[in-house]
Amino acid sequence: MNNMNWLAVYPEIILLAMTCVVAMVDLWVTDPARRPTYWLTQLTLGLVGAIHLSYFHDGLTVYAMQGMVVADPMGHLLAFFACVATIVTLVYARPYAASREMLKGELFTLTLFSMLGISVMVSANNFLVVYLGLELMSLSLYALVALRRDNANATEAAMKYFVLGALASGFLLYGLSMMYGATGSLSIPRVFEVISLGEANKSVLVFGVVFVVAGLAFKLGAAPFHMWVPDVYHGAPTATTLLIGAAPKLAAFAITIRLLVEGMIGLAVDWQQMLIVLAIASLLVGNLAAIAQTNLKRMLAYSTIAQMGFMLLGLASGVVNDNTLSAANAYSSAMFYAVTYVMTTLGSFGMILLLSRQGHEAEEIKDMAGLAKRSPWYAAVMTIFMLSLAGIPPTAGFYAKLSVLQAMISTNNPLYLMLAIAAVVVSLIGAYYYLRVIKVMFFDEPTDSSPLGAPTDVRVVMSLNGVAVLVFGLLPGGLMAWCAQAIVKTLAT
Repeated sequence: MNNMNWLAVYPEIILLAMTCVVAMVDLWVTDPARRPTYWLTQLTLGLVGAIHLSYFHDGLTVYAMQGMVVADPMGHLLAFFACVATIVTLVYARPYAASREMLKGELFTLTLFSMLGISVMVSANNFLVVYLGLELMSLSLYALVALRRDNANATEAAMKYFVLGALASGFLLYGLSMMYGATGSLSIPRVFEVISLGEANKSVLVFGVVFVVAGLAFKLGAAPFHMWVPDVYHGAPTATTLLIGAAPKLAAFAITIRLLVEGMIGLAVDWQQMLIVLAIASLLVGNLAAIAQTNLKRMLAYSTIAQMGFMLLGLASGVVNDNTLSAANAYSSAMFYAVTYVMTTLGSFGMILLLSRQGHEAEEIKDMAGLAKRSPWYAAVMTIFMLSLAGIPPTAGFYAKLSVLQAMISTNNPLYLMLAIAAVVVSLIGAYYYLRVIKVMFFDEPTDSSPLGAPTDVRVVMSLNGVAVLVFGLLPGGLMAWCAQAIVKTLAT
């Protein structure tokens, strides 16, 4: 094995180089619409995404940087979806940013740096690389939240995000340091070996796992570590909210798999109990708090907390009675859930961006009033997104929930059977606030009767986004097979 193996990190090298190029090119751009910067950014993301997809289809697992980085099918597939999510986010965000003096070179360079952080996170094979990628992504997102420096809400949200994000990073770093102290290694495969051999102090390991899980829960936005999610989603400019709520969730899922499954599967009986508690708390807090919201962004923030709870149930059902037979099914279902959630979130916040105009943020539920009369097509697309988040057929969200429930039931364990029933009941309660948005769109009188206009690229991408959520609900086999292939090949190495 080549200790450096630069081929494995080509996508990250290209992304870093192009980010520097975009930053330099933007210095000479005089176009107020920042077209050269925008298209160069999109070209970069498209190229990097294509490389990751090509590597995924090769199906190889390659180690690089003296074993600190691993380029495997799961990492490549998640990085590909993160690139696609970022491309779609920038398409939705450009008109919104232009009308709010946010269309600057910093928007694009910071977005690319956050994407670089995501790429590093999904390919991490060492505790230090996990933390390096996490901080690169997080610091870029903190700056993006504060991009509207003259906006009090955005500045407040940036401060909250920074302070609580730093706290979360501290939790994770402390947990990883405990794992290092117990195992004597920062390498994830070596940590796995030491835990499997039973050579480490179990008390120190469990103490470390508690802090690691707490740090991961912060990044996923799971209760009771969810307090930053509603405030940051609400206060941040909607374009930045989408940058926080989409691609980074895939990165958080990736490091959860890397740390807990690839590194600490020997402690599954401990961390799965924690994930179950986090999942139940997230489902209850997210769904019940969302019912009381009148602000659409806050409602979707609490919805995110509930959705992460459902995904955690999938991650928590991989090992039953020290038996890992259901692990691949459980983790691939959770991965499918994460991907479909990101796909639906892109459309939901994209619609808020589309409805927003100069001097007006369309972030209240009442701003959706009468959308069916103003634009039947956009109302239909938004309906698909809401039904998907609620888990109603024939959308991708329904199949995602079904796959997680199947993974739990297939364990034949009474505990997971009860958890599956509880998750369904709580989701039924949560369906209320999604259906309320649909009711407002179709049955309330519009408060604004002006025609709904949007650039051609936004209209096309929004339509494709809605169709994708519907198609992956009707024909989920292909995407589910990709997720299963990525997880099986990754866990086999």
